Amino acid sequence: MMNTLLFATDLSVENRAAFGRALRLALAADAQLDILHVIDPYLPRRVLPSIEAAVAEDIATRMTDLREDYALEAPRTRVQTATGSPYVEIVREAFEHQAALVVLGMHRKRGQPAFLEGTTALRVATDAPCPVVIASALPVRAWEEILIPVDASVSVTNVLGEVLARFPAARITLLHAWALPGEAELGSDPHYAKWREGEVARLQAALDAQVAELDVVTEQAVEVVLEQGDPVEVVGTYVKRHLPDLVLLSGHALPRAARTLSRALLSEPHTDLMVHRL
Repeated sequence: MMNTLLFATDLSVENRAAFGRALRLALAADAQLDILHVIDPYLPRRVLPSIEAAVAEDIATRMTDLREDYALEAPRTRVQTATGSPYVEIVREAFEHQAALVVLGMHRKRGQPAFLEGTTALRVATDAPCPVVIASALPVRAWEEILIPVDASVSVTNVLGEVLARFPAARITLLHAWALPGEAELGSDPHYAKWREGEVARLQAALDAQVAELDVVTEQAVEVVLEQGDPVEVVGTYVKRHLPDLVLLSGHALPRAARTLSRALLSEPHTDLMVHRL
């Protein structure tokens, strides 16, 4: 159960969806919602009190509007400001108050992957001590369809167990992109085709076994999907085709491709993204 959820906002229009998602998540987990706005440290000190008052008023107004729009109750909240670098202050706040989750809005550089490096969202997702949600979809409902890209070479039971516990009503898809050596040269050879079929079946069985290892009494549907191709292309195509509510990326479940995938999904967002330790 989450005790504290941190929502960091720059008060932009892009943060509206994330604010609503933070409200939903805090209410569902019966958690306190800490709302943080980081102020430019180069502003004159004499104007800070008036800015802080205006920030608090703006946040209160936005919260009222969102609660009315989506028929949400009011969670326990704590509104605060900090002066400094947004990345530093968000990570500091997450550490100091032991946040179970950080929620951020989508960045403004959509379709520009070259400009993602150094953005607040990517830096926080890399260094925060807890999972980070980067939300862009309107929070009209709780997440019902969750996609988790996985690498069959590592255990995914810890990640899957955490997701099952945190989102007990969601339907979960584990997606593994497979590629085998010799495909381009030997793909049409019947002996190679038979070997490939056996390898894919082995991968499927390994992932199915990891799901079964959890031994969790649950009615949740967990589907294992294997698709051939590069992980970035496979996941991107799957997201566009199926439009899950959330894509969860974990360095534990996808150690080699999580960072590359996060950049691809952030540059062309179609869904909310949760990142755990890139």
